Formats: sequence, C-alpha cells, structure tokens
Amino acid sequence: MDPTTDNAGQTGDPGNARAALEALRAEIAKAVVGQDAAVTGLVVALLCRGHVLLEGVPGVAKTLLVRALAAATELDTKRVQFTPDLMPSDVTGSLVYDARTAEFSFQPGPAFTNLLLADEINRTPPKTQSSLLEAMEERQVTVDGTPRPLPEPFLVAATQNPVEYEGTYPLPEAQLDRFLLKLTVPLPSRQDEIDVLTRHASGFDPRDLHAAGVRPVASAADLEAARTEVAKTTISPEITAYVVDICRATRDSPSLTLGVSPRGATALLSTSRAWAWLTGRDYVTPDDVKALALPTLRHRVQLRPEAEMEGVTADSVINAILAHVPVPR
Repeated sequence: MDPTTDNAGQTGDPGNARAALEALRAEIAKAVVGQDAAVTGLVVALLCRGHVLLEGVPGVAKTLLVRALAAATELDTKRVQFTPDLMPSDVTGSLVYDARTAEFSFQPGPAFTNLLLADEINRTPPKTQSSLLEAMEERQVTVDGTPRPLPEPFLVAATQNPVEYEGTYPLPEAQLDRFLLKLTVPLPSRQDEIDVLTRHASGFDPRDLHAAGVRPVASAADLEAARTEVAKTTISPEITAYVVDICRATRDSPSLTLGVSPRGATALLSTSRAWAWLTGRDYVTPDDVKALALPTLRHRVQLRPEAEMEGVTADSVINAILAHVPVPR
C-alpha cells in the first residue's frame, strides 16, 4: 500500500489506524536518518496526548525531527525559538488595544496550534519556561483572567541542549514532570552519518521537506481512531503492579534524591500501552514496560550529587531497578 495515496480515503478508520501510524514513522525517516527510537517516541506521545522533550547536542536533527513529524501529519504547527529575552506573552498571546474600536482584543500566541515546536526551551529563563505549564497540563492558557482552550490535539515538542552547555537554564522539576517522554538524540553512527552526507550531496534541503518527498500520511482523525484502539488494549493487574513496583523502587534508591511520582507511574502505564498496540498486540507485556521505562522515567528522577560525581546516570539507576524488580509471569 502506498500511504501517500491510499490513506486519505481511509481517514479515521480504526482498521487502518495502525497502518497510518506505521506510515508516519516511515515518512519521517525520509528526512531523518538513524533516529528510530526518537521517531517512535514521538508517535507514542501522539497516541498518549503527551508532550516530548528532545535532548541532544546541536546539529543532531532535533528540530528537523519535529518539523518532519509536522510535515507527515495534517496538523497545524508553529515554532518558537526560545531566547533569554522571550516573554511569556510571546508564547501564550496577549491583549492588544484596537484604536478603531477603542477595545482590547486577544491576539493568540503560537501556543494556539496542534504541534508546538519549542526550540531550545532551556535557553530562556524560568519565568518564560513556566508559561507553558498551564498549556501543557490544562491544555488552555489564561490571559487577563480569562481561560482560553487550546486546539485538540495539542502537543509540545521541546528541544534542549545538555544542561552543562553555556547559556542554559535547567528546567524546573514541575515542568519536567509534564513531559510524557524525554528522548535523547545521540550522534549518528558512522554509516548513518555517511548516509546523511550522501543525501545532502544529492541535493537534500532540510528546509524544504516537501521536495524531500515528505507527505501527510496521518490526520487528526487517524490519531483519534488510533487512540480509541489503544484504549482497548488490555492491562492485567500484574502489569499494573509491576509498573508501581518499578516506580516505588526509584523512591528507595540510594542514588536518588527524587523518585518517580504517581503521575510518572501513570505515564509509564500509558506509554507501555501505546507501544503494545503499535507492535500489534491488544495486551501489555512486561517487555513493553521495560521498553518505555527509560524515556518515560529518566527526567522524573533526580540524582544525588555524590552519585553524579561517581558517574552514575538516571538511565543506569533505572536499568538497575529494572534488573532487580521481579517480573510478573
């Protein structure tokens, strides 16, 4: 099946929902080489109505990844470049005085979209970072005391440089917890980098994704149909207890000062469910939980300074917990 032609006539059909999402992953790969885990994470976030934080050094296609996702869906998208002088109203919108009517009218900000690309979110001070908190959690913004609902679906895809880079402001824990997933975007392998350069030598322009062959293959109706199917995926009591045991183990870890909250446990259950459905099953297994544990939990824990000095990472702590928590049979 050619998803660029056939999917349009099947929009919103639950029977074709999985095919649309699989086509979405393949379409993004036309623009981004070798970042399959990050691509899959973005698709999982769409299924779970969650937000994504992408972290990596400059130049590893974080922004291109989100732009390719927008190009491969029929969703409205806007981009905000976060800078030290960005104001909260530059994100949410503000009241503007209209001299002709002598009244104030609301001018929506870029947050009023389906897919908001918050580029280099940790380049702006906490005051502006926090302007997204209400939007991410409540899916609305309040301006001059009036709440204004955001479009549905609404997803924030934020990129950030590693926190030790100059000119960065670490995101507060409360905001990190609002991100469903934190995806690390690593440097490509040697062969992937060769493929990237070969594409550029052949005329690939990352600023023109249409010319690169990226086409819309999934609509908002497709996403809604897929979410309906994901909600039917069975979760046994044993799997629920397994998720709880993993999250509670982070709270007892001697390497951590902050463990995973119940919100994090709920997130892990949701992402595991979405991954199970994407892989073709109508039930969740322990392997699904393990597959999504790192991206769902790594930003929800905080290392002790002494553990960090010894080279311990959030990923290594979570991997150790996964190795020790009994797996249900």
